[in-house]
Amino acid sequence: MFNTTEMNLMILYNPGTRLGLMEELGNMLGYLSGEETGLRRTTVGVIRKLQTMTDEDFDRLDLDPSGLCLKGR
Repeated sequence: MFNTTEMNLMILYNPGTRLGLMEELGNMLGYLSGEETGLRRTTVGVIRKLQTMTDEDFDRLDLDPSGLCLKGR
């Protein structure tokens, strides 16, 4: 359901709940410049996917920061 980029974004902004993550991502959108279209598109896509999930499905996601996938590592 989520690709690596989306999972990394969720790991970075996850406060622990689905609704909280949607709020954090929504707040983050307000800080993006007009040039950050890719990040904006990805963030909006993640929010839309989170809206369609249940809290139970969200709780099953592995959002442990140790799972963060960094390029070049």
